[in-house]
Amino acid sequence: MSVALLFSPQGSQAVGMGRDLAEGVPAARAVFDTADAALDWSVSELAWSGPEERLNDTRYTQPALLTTSVAALAALRERVDPQPAFVAGHSVGEYAALVAAGVLALEDALRLVVRRGELMAAQPGDGGMVAVIGLDREAVQRAVEVAASPADLVVANDNAPGQVVLSGTREALGAVEAALHAAGARRLIPLKVSGAFHSPLMAEVRDQLAEAFAAVAWQDAAVPVVSNVTAEPEREAGRLRSLLAEQVRSPVEWVASVRRMRDEGVDTFVECGPGSALTGMVKRIVPEARTLNVADLASLEASVQALAAASVPS
Repeated sequence: MSVALLFSPQGSQAVGMGRDLAEGVPAARAVFDTADAALDWSVSELAWSGPEERLNDTRYTQPALLTTSVAALAALRERVDPQPAFVAGHSVGEYAALVAAGVLALEDALRLVVRRGELMAAQPGDGGMVAVIGLDREAVQRAVEVAASPADLVVANDNAPGQVVLSGTREALGAVEAALHAAGARRLIPLKVSGAFHSPLMAEVRDQLAEAFAAVAWQDAAVPVVSNVTAEPEREAGRLRSLLAEQVRSPVEWVASVRRMRDEGVDTFVECGPGSALTGMVKRIVPEARTLNVADLASLEASVQALAAASVPS
Protein backbone atom coordinates (compact mmCIF):
# COMPACT_ATOMS: atom_id res chain seq x y z
CA MET A 1 0.00 0.00 0.00
CA SER A 2 1.24 3.47 -0.95
CA VAL A 3 -0.72 6.41 0.47
CA ALA A 4 -1.18 10.05 -0.53
CA LEU A 5 -2.85 12.51 1.83
CA LEU A 6 -5.10 15.10 0.17
CA PHE A 7 -6.51 18.31 1.62
CA SER A 8 -9.91 19.77 0.79
CA PRO A 9 -10.60 22.79 -1.44
CA GLN A 10 -12.80 25.82 -0.94
CA GLY A 11 -16.42 24.88 -1.50
CA SER A 12 -16.11 21.93 0.91
CA GLN A 13 -16.98 24.03 3.95
CA ALA A 14 -20.18 23.44 5.93
CA VAL A 15 -21.40 24.63 9.31
CA GLY A 16 -20.52 22.00 11.90
CA MET A 17 -17.36 20.84 10.17
CA GLY A 18 -14.77 19.32 12.46
CA ARG A 19 -16.92 19.52 15.57
CA ASP A 20 -17.31 15.85 16.39
CA LEU A 21 -13.65 15.21 15.57
CA ALA A 22 -12.68 17.90 18.09
CA GLU A 23 -15.09 16.52 20.67
CA GLY A 24 -13.91 12.95 20.19
CA VAL A 25 -10.18 13.24 19.48
CA PRO A 26 -7.91 15.40 21.70
CA ALA A 27 -5.38 15.96 18.91
CA ALA A 28 -8.08 17.47 16.69
CA ARG A 29 -9.30 19.70 19.51
CA ALA A 30 -5.74 20.95 20.02
CA VAL A 31 -5.60 22.10 16.40
CA PHE A 32 -8.76 24.18 16.84
CA ASP A 33 -7.41 25.60 20.10
CA THR A 34 -4.20 26.62 18.33
CA ALA A 35 -6.16 28.34 15.57
CA ASP A 36 -8.38 30.18 18.04
CA ALA A 37 -5.29 31.47 19.86
CA ALA A 38 -3.51 32.47 16.64
CA LEU A 39 -6.27 34.68 15.21
CA ASP A 40 -8.39 37.49 16.63
CA TRP A 41 -11.64 35.56 16.07
CA SER A 42 -12.79 32.07 16.99
CA VAL A 43 -12.27 29.60 14.16
CA SER A 44 -13.96 26.84 16.16
CA GLU A 45 -17.10 28.90 16.84
CA LEU A 46 -17.47 29.81 13.16
CA ALA A 47 -16.75 26.30 11.85
CA TRP A 48 -19.06 24.60 14.33
CA SER A 49 -21.91 27.10 14.66
CA GLY A 50 -21.73 29.51 11.72
CA PRO A 51 -23.39 31.69 10.62
CA GLU A 52 -23.22 30.11 7.16
CA GLU A 53 -22.99 33.47 5.40
CA ARG A 54 -19.82 34.36 7.28
CA LEU A 55 -18.35 30.88 6.83
CA ASN A 56 -18.82 31.28 3.06
CA ASP A 57 -16.98 34.63 3.06
CA THR A 58 -13.56 33.71 1.61
CA ARG A 59 -11.80 35.78 4.28
CA TYR A 60 -13.11 33.32 6.88
CA THR A 61 -13.61 30.22 4.74
CA GLN A 62 -9.93 29.75 4.07
CA PRO A 63 -8.62 29.71 7.67
CA ALA A 64 -11.62 27.64 8.79
CA LEU A 65 -10.97 25.05 6.07
CA LEU A 66 -7.25 24.97 6.85
CA THR A 67 -7.95 24.38 10.53
CA THR A 68 -10.54 21.67 9.90
CA SER A 69 -8.28 19.86 7.43
CA VAL A 70 -5.28 19.89 9.78
CA ALA A 71 -7.55 18.77 12.64
CA ALA A 72 -8.71 15.83 10.50
CA LEU A 73 -5.08 14.93 9.83
CA ALA A 74 -4.28 15.15 13.55
CA ALA A 75 -7.20 12.84 14.34
CA LEU A 76 -5.99 10.33 11.75
CA ARG A 77 -2.42 10.45 13.04
CA GLU A 78 -3.61 9.86 16.60
CA ARG A 79 -5.20 6.58 15.49
CA VAL A 80 -2.84 5.43 12.73
CA ASP A 81 0.13 6.99 10.94
CA PRO A 82 -0.15 6.04 7.26
CA GLN A 83 3.38 7.30 6.42
CA PRO A 84 2.33 9.00 3.17
CA ALA A 85 4.45 8.89 0.06
CA PHE A 86 3.07 12.30 -0.99
CA VAL A 87 0.80 15.08 0.22
CA ALA A 88 -1.23 17.43 -1.97
CA GLY A 89 -4.03 19.96 -1.57
CA HIS A 90 -6.38 21.60 -4.02
CA SER A 91 -5.95 25.42 -4.10
CA VAL A 92 -6.25 26.59 -0.46
CA GLY A 93 -5.86 22.92 0.52
CA GLU A 94 -2.22 23.18 -0.50
CA TYR A 95 -1.58 25.23 2.64
CA ALA A 96 -2.79 22.30 4.76
CA ALA A 97 -0.55 19.99 2.74
CA LEU A 98 2.43 22.20 3.58
CA VAL A 99 1.55 22.03 7.27
CA ALA A 100 1.27 18.24 6.98
CA ALA A 101 4.72 18.09 5.38
CA GLY A 102 6.32 20.29 8.05
CA VAL A 103 6.99 23.16 5.66
CA LEU A 104 4.86 25.69 7.55
CA ALA A 105 3.81 25.93 11.18
CA LEU A 106 0.03 25.95 11.54
CA GLU A 107 0.05 29.43 13.04
CA ASP A 108 2.01 30.83 10.08
CA ALA A 109 -0.17 29.02 7.56
CA LEU A 110 -3.27 30.51 9.22
CA ARG A 111 -1.92 34.03 8.96
CA LEU A 112 -1.04 33.46 5.31
CA VAL A 113 -4.48 32.16 4.35
CA VAL A 114 -6.08 35.07 6.19
CA ARG A 115 -4.00 37.39 4.02
CA ARG A 116 -4.85 35.33 0.93
CA GLY A 117 -8.54 35.58 1.71
CA GLU A 118 -8.33 39.33 2.25
CA LEU A 119 -6.56 39.84 -1.07
CA MET A 120 -9.02 37.63 -2.93
CA ALA A 121 -12.05 39.33 -1.38
CA ALA A 122 -10.70 42.73 -2.41
CA GLN A 123 -10.58 41.88 -6.11
CA PRO A 124 -12.69 44.06 -8.45
CA GLY A 125 -16.04 42.63 -9.49
CA ASP A 126 -15.29 42.26 -13.19
CA GLY A 127 -13.73 38.79 -12.81
CA GLY A 128 -15.35 35.42 -12.24
CA MET A 129 -15.15 31.64 -12.66
CA VAL A 130 -17.38 29.08 -14.40
CA ALA A 131 -17.33 25.29 -14.08
CA VAL A 132 -17.73 23.51 -17.42
CA ILE A 133 -19.33 20.08 -17.08
CA GLY A 134 -19.13 17.45 -19.79
CA LEU A 135 -16.08 18.56 -21.79
CA ASP A 136 -12.45 17.59 -21.47
CA ARG A 137 -9.73 20.19 -21.07
CA GLU A 138 -8.70 20.14 -24.73
CA ALA A 139 -12.24 20.86 -25.94
CA VAL A 140 -12.63 23.67 -23.42
CA GLN A 141 -9.29 25.15 -24.48
CA ARG A 142 -10.31 25.10 -28.14
CA ALA A 143 -13.52 26.97 -27.33
CA VAL A 144 -11.56 29.57 -25.34
CA GLU A 145 -9.12 30.12 -28.21
CA VAL A 146 -12.01 30.85 -30.56
CA ALA A 147 -13.90 33.19 -28.27
CA ALA A 148 -11.47 35.12 -26.05
CA SER A 149 -7.97 36.41 -25.50
CA PRO A 150 -5.74 34.25 -23.24
CA ALA A 151 -5.13 37.39 -21.20
CA ASP A 152 -8.85 37.50 -20.37
CA LEU A 153 -9.86 33.85 -20.01
CA VAL A 154 -7.97 30.67 -19.03
CA VAL A 155 -8.48 27.16 -17.73
CA ALA A 156 -8.14 27.64 -13.96
CA ASN A 157 -8.81 24.17 -12.53
CA ASP A 158 -8.39 20.87 -14.35
CA ASN A 159 -10.34 18.94 -11.73
CA ALA A 160 -11.30 15.67 -13.40
CA PRO A 161 -12.29 14.30 -16.79
CA GLY A 162 -15.36 16.27 -17.81
CA GLN A 163 -14.95 18.89 -15.05
CA VAL A 164 -12.93 21.99 -15.97
CA VAL A 165 -13.15 25.47 -14.46
CA LEU A 166 -12.60 28.66 -16.46
CA SER A 167 -11.46 31.95 -14.94
CA GLY A 168 -11.38 35.42 -16.45
CA THR A 169 -13.26 38.63 -17.06
CA ARG A 170 -17.05 38.40 -16.96
CA GLU A 171 -17.17 39.71 -20.52
CA ALA A 172 -14.92 36.87 -21.73
CA LEU A 173 -16.87 34.28 -19.74
CA GLY A 174 -20.05 35.46 -21.42
CA ALA A 175 -18.45 35.45 -24.87
CA VAL A 176 -17.35 31.81 -24.61
CA GLU A 177 -20.71 30.35 -23.56
CA ALA A 178 -22.00 29.70 -27.09
CA ALA A 179 -18.77 27.99 -28.16
CA LEU A 180 -18.83 25.74 -25.09
CA HIS A 181 -22.43 24.70 -25.67
CA ALA A 182 -21.68 24.08 -29.35
CA ALA A 183 -18.77 21.83 -28.32
CA GLY A 184 -21.09 19.73 -26.17
CA ALA A 185 -20.89 21.15 -22.65
CA ARG A 186 -23.74 19.75 -20.54
CA ARG A 187 -23.76 22.53 -17.96
CA LEU A 188 -22.04 25.82 -17.21
CA ILE A 189 -22.06 26.63 -13.50
CA PRO A 190 -21.00 30.13 -12.36
CA LEU A 191 -19.02 29.88 -9.14
CA LYS A 192 -19.72 32.15 -6.17
CA VAL A 193 -16.33 33.84 -6.10
CA SER A 194 -15.23 37.46 -6.00
CA GLY A 195 -12.59 37.34 -8.75
CA ALA A 196 -10.82 35.50 -11.54
CA PHE A 197 -8.74 33.26 -9.31
CA HIS A 198 -5.98 31.05 -10.74
CA SER A 199 -5.66 33.33 -13.77
CA PRO A 200 -3.16 35.96 -14.97
CA LEU A 201 -5.54 38.59 -13.59
CA MET A 202 -4.23 37.60 -10.14
CA ALA A 203 -0.66 38.78 -10.82
CA GLU A 204 -0.91 41.58 -8.27
CA VAL A 205 -2.26 39.19 -5.62
CA ARG A 206 0.66 36.85 -6.32
CA ASP A 207 3.13 39.67 -5.70
CA GLN A 208 1.42 40.70 -2.47
CA LEU A 209 1.34 37.11 -1.25
CA ALA A 210 5.04 36.73 -2.02
CA GLU A 211 5.70 39.67 0.32
CA ALA A 212 3.66 38.02 3.08
CA PHE A 213 5.45 34.70 2.54
CA ALA A 214 8.80 36.35 3.14
CA ALA A 215 7.78 37.18 6.71
CA VAL A 216 7.38 33.56 7.90
CA ALA A 217 9.73 30.60 8.30
CA TRP A 218 9.74 27.87 5.66
CA GLN A 219 11.30 24.42 6.07
CA ASP A 220 12.16 21.74 3.53
CA ALA A 221 9.33 19.22 3.24
CA ALA A 222 9.58 15.99 5.23
CA VAL A 223 7.22 14.43 2.64
CA PRO A 224 7.12 15.44 -1.05
CA VAL A 225 4.39 17.99 -1.78
CA VAL A 226 2.82 17.67 -5.23
CA SER A 227 2.48 21.26 -6.41
CA ASN A 228 -0.75 22.58 -7.96
CA VAL A 229 1.39 24.54 -10.43
CA THR A 230 3.83 21.87 -11.66
CA ALA A 231 2.02 18.63 -10.74
CA GLU A 232 5.48 17.48 -9.60
CA PRO A 233 6.74 16.44 -6.16
CA GLU A 234 8.62 19.30 -4.51
CA ARG A 235 10.62 19.36 -1.26
CA GLU A 236 12.89 22.43 -1.20
CA ALA A 237 11.52 25.27 0.95
CA GLY A 238 12.37 28.12 -1.42
CA ARG A 239 10.87 26.30 -4.37
CA LEU A 240 7.66 25.54 -2.46
CA ARG A 241 7.36 29.16 -1.37
CA SER A 242 7.76 30.44 -4.92
CA LEU A 243 5.25 27.94 -6.33
CA LEU A 244 2.67 28.71 -3.65
CA ALA A 245 2.77 32.40 -4.55
CA GLU A 246 2.47 31.50 -8.24
CA GLN A 247 -0.44 29.18 -7.52
CA VAL A 248 -2.96 32.01 -7.16
CA ARG A 249 -2.43 33.06 -10.79
CA SER A 250 -1.81 29.61 -12.31
CA PRO A 251 -4.09 26.66 -13.10
CA VAL A 252 -4.64 23.99 -10.47
CA GLU A 253 -3.27 20.95 -12.29
CA TRP A 254 -5.25 18.43 -10.28
CA VAL A 255 -5.67 15.74 -12.95
CA ALA A 256 -1.94 15.76 -13.69
CA SER A 257 -1.14 15.77 -9.94
CA VAL A 258 -3.24 12.69 -9.22
CA ARG A 259 -1.85 10.87 -12.25
CA ARG A 260 1.69 11.74 -11.17
CA MET A 261 1.09 10.20 -7.76
CA ARG A 262 -0.51 7.15 -9.39
CA ASP A 263 2.51 6.78 -11.66
CA GLU A 264 4.75 6.85 -8.56
CA GLY A 265 2.89 3.87 -7.13
CA VAL A 266 0.20 5.50 -4.97
CA ASP A 267 -2.86 3.27 -4.76
CA THR A 268 -4.64 4.82 -1.76
CA PHE A 269 -5.76 8.46 -1.50
CA VAL A 270 -7.01 9.80 1.85
CA GLU A 271 -8.78 13.17 1.88
CA CYS A 272 -8.47 15.07 5.17
CA GLY A 273 -11.12 17.75 5.57
CA PRO A 274 -14.85 18.32 5.24
CA GLY A 275 -16.74 16.54 2.50
CA SER A 276 -15.33 14.25 -0.15
CA ALA A 277 -14.84 16.48 -3.20
CA LEU A 278 -11.28 15.32 -3.85
CA THR A 279 -11.98 11.62 -3.42
CA GLY A 280 -14.75 12.03 -6.00
CA MET A 281 -12.30 13.64 -8.41
CA VAL A 282 -9.70 10.94 -7.79
CA LYS A 283 -12.23 8.21 -8.60
CA ARG A 284 -12.84 9.85 -11.97
CA ILE A 285 -9.13 10.27 -12.68
CA VAL A 286 -7.87 6.90 -11.38
CA PRO A 287 -10.94 4.62 -11.10
CA GLU A 288 -8.94 1.72 -9.68
CA ALA A 289 -7.61 3.73 -6.70
CA ARG A 290 -8.74 3.16 -3.12
CA THR A 291 -10.24 6.41 -1.78
CA LEU A 292 -10.88 7.26 1.86
CA ASN A 293 -11.75 10.44 3.69
CA VAL A 294 -11.57 11.83 7.21
CA ALA A 295 -14.32 14.38 7.74
CA ASP A 296 -15.94 13.22 10.99
CA LEU A 297 -15.71 10.44 13.55
CA ALA A 298 -17.56 7.92 11.39
CA SER A 299 -15.35 8.45 8.34
CA LEU A 300 -12.26 8.50 10.58
CA GLU A 301 -13.15 5.08 11.98
CA ALA A 302 -13.87 3.69 8.50
CA SER A 303 -10.55 5.02 7.19
CA VAL A 304 -8.58 3.67 10.14
CA GLN A 305 -10.08 0.22 9.63
CA ALA A 306 -9.46 0.28 5.87
CA LEU A 307 -5.84 1.39 6.29
CA ALA A 308 -5.22 -1.25 8.94
CA ALA A 309 -6.74 -3.97 6.79
CA ALA A 310 -4.75 -2.92 3.73
CA SER A 311 -1.48 -2.93 5.65
CA VAL A 312 -1.84 -6.53 6.86
CA PRO A 313 0.28 -8.86 4.69
CA SER A 314 -1.81 -11.36 2.75
